Amino acid sequence: MRLILTAILLATASPLAAQIATPDRPVTDPQSINSPANPDARPVPLDDIGVTRSLYDVVWSADGKQIFIATDLTGRANIWRMDVGGSWPVQLTQSNEAQAGLAPTRDGKWLYFTQDTGGDEYSDIYRVPTGGGAVENLTNTPDRSETALIPGPAGGLVALTTKLKSEGQSNIAVMDVNGKIRSLTAEKDPQYNWGVASWIDGGKAVIANRQSVDGSVSEVWRIDVATGAATQLLGKAKTVYIASGAAPDGATLAVTTNDGTGQMHAGAYTPATKKWRWLAKTPWEESSDVVTPDGKSMFIRTNNDGRSTLSRIDLATMARTDLALDPGRNGIPGALVFSPDGQRMFVTRSGADSPNMLYAYDLAANRADPVISFAMASLTPANLPKSQVVTYKSFDGTLISAVVTTPFNLKRDGSNPAIVIPHGGPTSQSQDGFSRYATAFATRGYVVIQPNFRGSTGYGKAFQEANFQDLGGGDLKDTVAAKDFLVKSGYVDKQKVGIFGGSYGGFMTLMAIGRTPDEFAAAVQWFGIINWRTMYRDQDEFLKAYQRTLLGTPEKDGAVYDAASPLTYMKAAKAPLLTIQGENDIRVPRGQAQEVNDLLKAKGNIVETVFYPEEGHGFQKRENQLDSLRRTIGWFDKYLKGK
Repeated sequence: MRLILTAILLATASPLAAQIATPDRPVTDPQSINSPANPDARPVPLDDIGVTRSLYDVVWSADGKQIFIATDLTGRANIWRMDVGGSWPVQLTQSNEAQAGLAPTRDGKWLYFTQDTGGDEYSDIYRVPTGGGAVENLTNTPDRSETALIPGPAGGLVALTTKLKSEGQSNIAVMDVNGKIRSLTAEKDPQYNWGVASWIDGGKAVIANRQSVDGSVSEVWRIDVATGAATQLLGKAKTVYIASGAAPDGATLAVTTNDGTGQMHAGAYTPATKKWRWLAKTPWEESSDVVTPDGKSMFIRTNNDGRSTLSRIDLATMARTDLALDPGRNGIPGALVFSPDGQRMFVTRSGADSPNMLYAYDLAANRADPVISFAMASLTPANLPKSQVVTYKSFDGTLISAVVTTPFNLKRDGSNPAIVIPHGGPTSQSQDGFSRYATAFATRGYVVIQPNFRGSTGYGKAFQEANFQDLGGGDLKDTVAAKDFLVKSGYVDKQKVGIFGGSYGGFMTLMAIGRTPDEFAAAVQWFGIINWRTMYRDQDEFLKAYQRTLLGTPEKDGAVYDAASPLTYMKAAKAPLLTIQGENDIRVPRGQAQEVNDLLKAKGNIVETVFYPEEGHGFQKRENQLDSLRRTIGWFDKYLKGK
């Protein structure tokens, strides 16, 4: 659960009174939730669930005959090579540190990648011969992070993003074949970050995005690689424009914007004429993605209430062809997904009963060819519980969607345990894809609900911003309403409901046991926030800049900080609490977990706290992934089931 803290959206105020507008959809009758009969159902072994591999990155070789995959086959996120036609994976690198950010050189000799230290998120750029050999650290900059590598079409240059530890902002740079880095931007405002979308004009320029740290504003720029001269192509106050790709000549850009609708939608933009071409309107979130190497098509992702589909858009006609993938959590894994001949591209797909699968998609045949499954054999649709996207009304009438995963063979007698899982972010969304946590719980008899409370993405700007100045207020009420929905289904005992989350979900867990102490009988939180004052003191400069934007500073806005902190409400907490934390977390530093532990122990609560060394915001090492899963399931089995 590498739950990224993409937003730290501030303080508790008075409850919101008016219903928030979201896409129209019917309210779900809780009694429609059903537990299917399955006489062969058994709990899937936790070790099988825990060793479900993650896809960190994947790229094609320069000649298109091989693929390079960053995955944790051995329990460490290292790099493997496979033949396109199928072969046993050959390991290229070996390290205890997580490796990702793959980028092959155009001559096919080297594979660049990024690697941090102990999960600290400050990556260096490395390279390894594609045929195997010694790994070289090209940058070796402990106080600067280098990420998001995109090789240029000529000259051996690689575009990348850099960030200094001493600064909140990030910038764009290029690296030559010897590892020498030259900056293209020099952002002075710690509230803004730069990133590259695409190379254009034969490597003479790049299309880049300049985005505010709170995501409320984003601009599109063209940057000359030789001089660094930047020209703004798109930008407007309080408006998002994000370029995701471009035709090789830069004549057409694939762009996501919320201009005019308050909901993200995709379009094709022509800089020379300043004209747009749009797709048919949808109330749901729609985002542009990569552009084909020939510049003739772009891809979009439509997120329909937590279930996504991918489509190919002909840029000449704007005709749409849906990719032949079942709805679920469908995605395009990065910017370097096309084979050298442009005929195939990588896509991924998972569902509640289907762990993540990597496909090489044949664009001419409109066919998904499986490349690799990341799951154990026991994790098959026949053995895994099914999910349903539901909608319920919260305290103010606002529609809240959630993903419900129901075990097999339950009696509708109000006796079963349940788990509420608030997601991280909060600028994020629980989607109807595979979750090792929902699977682990549901195959052990727990009904699981993952609510998309106010502040979540996917339901429009008004909904996404609805927890501003109300952090842990309305969004917590939405989460408690998720519990109420399950109880009304007739399956769940209201005295046997637990809450579990990581990052912002950990914050929500702490708020829940403090502000609503009688709602949840047990709790587990991973790397959650308890005190915004100490967060400001200890966190990375990027997040500190973000926090200043949204809360001000502790010195000037102390009351806001205190109102937003679970620390303020912990005296009322009663539920047994398990906390799990990485020692090297720069997003939610370890001191947050220590504060929770010390406060609750001092007041005599049941509390246990586990720290993993050399782990950051999420656990990368297999032994810690397994241990955290076992501890979490064991905690709820003890305090909800009495085992």
